[in-house]
Amino acid sequence: MASVASPVIFKEFCPLYYLLNAIPTKIQKGFRSIVVYLTALDTNGDYIAVGSSIGMLYLYCRQLNQMKKYNFEGKCESITFVKLLSCFDDLVAVGTASGRVAVFQLVSSLPGRNKQLRRFDVAGIHKSSITALAWSPNGMKLFSGDDKGKIVYSALDLDQGICNSSLVLEEPSSIVQLDYSQKVLLVSTLQRTLLFYTEEKSVNQVGTQPRK
Repeated sequence: MASVASPVIFKEFCPLYYLLNAIPTKIQKGFRSIVVYLTALDTNGDYIAVGSSIGMLYLYCRQLNQMKKYNFEGKCESITFVKLLSCFDDLVAVGTASGRVAVFQLVSSLPGRNKQLRRFDVAGIHKSSITALAWSPNGMKLFSGDDKGKIVYSALDLDQGICNSSLVLEEPSSIVQLDYSQKVLLVSTLQRTLLFYTEEKSVNQVGTQPRK
């Protein structure tokens, strides 16, 4: 008996004009006209998060077809990385070119969910551009890496509004990727890939030869 072929699903790919049209291409700052570049992107089933060169985070809600904007107070600097998480509350972590990291706890219309926008800051540890962010599935842990090789662990208590951060690892080259699962942090740098066991604070390198 001939096997039945699985159905083929056709998908069409096109620019997201409804999203792009909601983001300005230029802004006016004093007498200067500044071009807005899109510098970071992350998506999930509920949101599309877009970072920009003017320090503005554009967050598009897919269910409501609404665009919201979030920014850092003070210096206007480029956003280099964004990372969304949907758990009990919707969270988005944002990193910038100078090493600032902030977490936004988003407002939800669902019963029992967060009703007030809150922001948590990872204070003063990173001094250079953020290149990677990784969440734990429950939103209580955030790991951030920068282009000088520093990795910072931030413990978030959303109920108490507390964020405590500490340096957990320092590599000799830029961090290019982070991923976290079950007390193990996967770290990729320009030179190597390793597993960092967060409970034991031990490192296990993947492979033996450094990257060229």
